[in-house]
Amino acid sequence: MYTIIQNTKISTNVGKIVIEAPYIAQHRKAGQFVIIIVDEVGERIPLTIADADKEKGTITLYYQIVGTSTHKLSLKKEGEELYNVAGPLGHPTDIHNYGTAVCVGGGIGIAAVNPIAVAMKEAGNYCINIIGARNKELLILEQELKVKSDQIIVTTDDGSYGIKGFVTDELKKILDSRKVDIVVAVGPVPMMKAVSELTRTYNVKTLVSLNSIMVDGTGMCGGCRVTVDGKKQFTCVDGPEFDAHLVDFDELMKRLNTYKDQEKESFEKHTCQLEKYHGR
Repeated sequence: MYTIIQNTKISTNVGKIVIEAPYIAQHRKAGQFVIIIVDEVGERIPLTIADADKEKGTITLYYQIVGTSTHKLSLKKEGEELYNVAGPLGHPTDIHNYGTAVCVGGGIGIAAVNPIAVAMKEAGNYCINIIGARNKELLILEQELKVKSDQIIVTTDDGSYGIKGFVTDELKKILDSRKVDIVVAVGPVPMMKAVSELTRTYNVKTLVSLNSIMVDGTGMCGGCRVTVDGKKQFTCVDGPEFDAHLVDFDELMKRLNTYKDQEKESFEKHTCQLEKYHGR
C-alpha cells in the first residue's frame, strides 16, 4: 500500500500530494509518470512525477480536480493509503547538453516541466523556464523553478501576476533575441500546439509531453492512441514525449473530449451523494 505523507489543496482545483513509494523514488527519471488508483473502485489516473526524494522514499504529484476520481483524491488525508501506484512509466525525457533549453509549462503542466528543467540544468544547459496560467491562483512551482533556472518568466492570461499574456508571447521574444537549441512544452493541448507552430517557423527542435486519455498504461487498451508523423503511437509506452512538429494536435483534442459528458455526469452524481451524506 502507498501511504499519503501530505495532501494539500494549493488552489481551488489543484492539489499537491506526497506519497510513500520507495521503488519509484529510486528509479524515476525526468519525464516519467505514474498511474494511481485512489480506492478499489476508482479509475486509473496518470500523473507526472513532479519530484522525488530518494532518501525518504517519497514522490510528489500535482493533480487538477476535474472529475469524481480526482475529487476523491483531494479528500484523502495524511496517513491514509492509496489503493495502487504503478510506475515509473513512459520513456524519460531525452536529456543532453543541447546548449540553450527553454522549458514552457502551462497550468498543471508546470508540474511536468519541473523535473525536466532540473535535468536540463544539471546536464549543463543554459535553462530558461517560462510558466503561465490563467491567473495567479493557478500558478504552481514558481519558487522551486526559480532556484533551478538561469532565467524564469511568469505570465498570466488576466495579468493578475507576472506578465499579462501567453507563454507563447514570451517564447517568441526569446526566439527573436537569441539562439535556442531545444524547447520542451507541457500544458493544455492548445498551448502545446501554439508552441509547436511557433517553433516550427524558427526550426527549433521541440518536445511535448502528451496528456491523452489513458487506462492501463501498458499499451494494451489503446485509449491513449495518438497520431505522430502519420503513424499510430501510444502515449503510455511510446511517449509520453514526442516531436511536437509531428503530432496531430487536432485529433488529440477531439479524443480528449470523448468522455466529457460522462465525466460531468459522474461528478455531479458524486457531489450530490456527498451533500446527501453530509445533510446539506
